Amino acid sequence: MNQNILISVVVPCYNTYNYIEQCIDSVKNQSYKNIELIVVDDGSNLETKKN
Repeated sequence: MNQNILISVVVPCYNTYNYIEQCIDSVKNQSYKNIELIVVDDGSNLETKKN
C-alpha cells in the first residue's frame, strides 16, 4: 500500500475507560503508520473523561 495515503480511524466511545487504551494501542501498533486516530466521546461520565 502506498505509505502516502492517510487512513482515518474514528473510534466512538461511551464510558469505555477499560478498553480505550487497548483500542488506541491496537491502532498505533498497525504495520501501516500513516494513520489519523480520532476518538469521539459521546457524553461519558466524568470518571471516564479524566482518565
